[in-house]
Amino acid sequence: MILLAAPLALAACNSAEDPSESVEAMMADEMSAANKMSTSDDMPMMTDDGAVRTASAEGIVTAIDDAAGTITIDHGPVPEVDWPAMTMAFSADDDDLDEVAAGDRVTFEFQMMDSGSRIVSIAKQ
Repeated sequence: MILLAAPLALAACNSAEDPSESVEAMMADEMSAANKMSTSDDMPMMTDDGAVRTASAEGIVTAIDDAAGTITIDHGPVPEVDWPAMTMAFSADDDDLDEVAAGDRVTFEFQMMDSGSRIVSIAKQ
């Protein structure tokens, strides 16, 4: 959601709407609209009851940060959550951090939460 806020805020600053409206109010309106946007019917980020959902993807590990507890993966598209191919860091347990190394081709499942995405299983291909 934060990634959506910055471009929306910049767009709002350039709009021809009432200049007396504060940027904060415009951002709040845009965030409210973003929160109401529908996600994929097959795999919403969270269900209406707040349950966390999982998705799966394939990619190549580009970095492991033991101190931060993250695995960075250059992954392909994830249609279940309407993600394009990208490189991003996922939180991971110590066991998962030890399971893979930079350069490994992997398949993985992850959970999407308000705090970010977390790997729940990972395996080398």
